[in-house]
Amino acid sequence: MSRLALVFITIFVDLIGFGIVLPLLPFYAQDFGASPAVIGAVVAVHPATQFIFAPFWGRLSDRYGRRPILLVGLLGSGLSYLVFGFATSLAWLFASRIVAGAVGANVPVVQAYIADSTKPEDRTRGMGLVGAAFGLGFVVGPAIGGGLSHFGYGVAGLFAAAISFANALVAFALLPETRKREPRPGSATGRAIGIPARVWQAVRFARRPTLRFVLGLVVLVTFVFAGLTTVFPLLIARELSYGPRHAGYLLAFLGLIMAIVQGKLIGPLARRFNERRLIVAGFLMLTIGYGIMPLARGLLMICVALLFIGVGTALDWPSLNGLASKYAGADVQGAILGVLQSLSGLARVGGAVWAGWTFGRWSPAAPFVLSSLLMSLAAVLAVWFMIRMPDPPSAPVEVGIPV
Repeated sequence: MSRLALVFITIFVDLIGFGIVLPLLPFYAQDFGASPAVIGAVVAVHPATQFIFAPFWGRLSDRYGRRPILLVGLLGSGLSYLVFGFATSLAWLFASRIVAGAVGANVPVVQAYIADSTKPEDRTRGMGLVGAAFGLGFVVGPAIGGGLSHFGYGVAGLFAAAISFANALVAFALLPETRKREPRPGSATGRAIGIPARVWQAVRFARRPTLRFVLGLVVLVTFVFAGLTTVFPLLIARELSYGPRHAGYLLAFLGLIMAIVQGKLIGPLARRFNERRLIVAGFLMLTIGYGIMPLARGLLMICVALLFIGVGTALDWPSLNGLASKYAGADVQGAILGVLQSLSGLARVGGAVWAGWTFGRWSPAAPFVLSSLLMSLAAVLAVWFMIRMPDPPSAPVEVGIPV
């Protein structure tokens, strides 16, 4: 089996564990007496710690090798799910998510592993494996979590821990080291990429009008999607008396729609209509989907809303990331990728906190109504962008789901 196949399976199994706990987390926190605002904080602490620690693990992998740091991340994920499974209070639930974000922040390490294992002309396609693994994990994980919720949240957490530890064992046995012993001073992962450096990179790119609008739209679509995954389980529980099993299956349905669009349709659509038209169409679909959600009074309407949201998100994420890559230029691909990941991480933090707060402070419909309004504003900005901004200078770049 090739190195790329092995690392794809490794990250896919890791993300199944993430998907297992995702639909259960709001219900689990609610059982410990958490308000919707606190539930938003529980969800947000994972991307927040991931944002802080991801560069640290990337630098350690440059120094000690990719394989040991990946193994640490897999074992850390397993530990976080053990804490999740045995949690007896809200504090322990917070602790499980902090461990998951801090120790499992290994996306830069996976990207470095892929960069080590591919020729330059194959690198973009290799990087797309991370997005593909995320998409498939988002389908399989919530479905498993929903099914296991019947036996208790702790059982689902222990199952996620078991597959994480098994994943680490298989990786230990089969995953080879890729980093050469000689230093690579010119590599993107070798440079200082702490928080100040990432802020400076984002500011530098935002000075260019084309990138400023693209980066802003990435933040908006990620912000509302993070809000959806935070409060959607709470909405269907309150309005339709659905439990974690339904939440898991419905989020798996959402992931399946996104995987189909990104895996099969986005390429032909981009070639026929170009990314900028797809972005407008995606934001219009998101406006409709988020607008329908608070009006849904049955399973059919929920699925229709998720269909619009899934297609819209799947059109916007790769199109926006691809445009950002092309507008940035071939010589700064690593830098723009890092900025996109950092901004997406911050958007997930803000979206989770905002959605939980508005859900509890105003009404269950509030996050979805406001999301619909934000997406309608984004659609207007996307139309303006399509009319006023020049075409990107380079050929399309394949970019998957941001993680």
